[in-house]
Amino acid sequence: MDITNIVGMIAALLTTISFVPQALKTIRTKHTGDLSLNMYIALNTGVALWFVYGLIQNAMPIILANSITFCFTFTILVMIIKYRDKPSAK
Repeated sequence: MDITNIVGMIAALLTTISFVPQALKTIRTKHTGDLSLNMYIALNTGVALWFVYGLIQNAMPIILANSITFCFTFTILVMIIKYRDKPSAK
């Protein structure tokens, strides 16, 4: 693996795991009132497009990072939609 892919994989790892705390907290509390629906719609669309771009470019760091990131951000998006008008379960 060359230095370009190493840097790409490290960047992919860091940006992907950055969504783990939010996903876990959202799953645990079901509180989504402070999260922006429009932001997560835009984010999921962008992540999906980055995944497609990675496929087109055959860029494994982009493919891996965005497929995993999409799982986290899509989970959050679904929970925002599902729980947006419900009180949190504290």
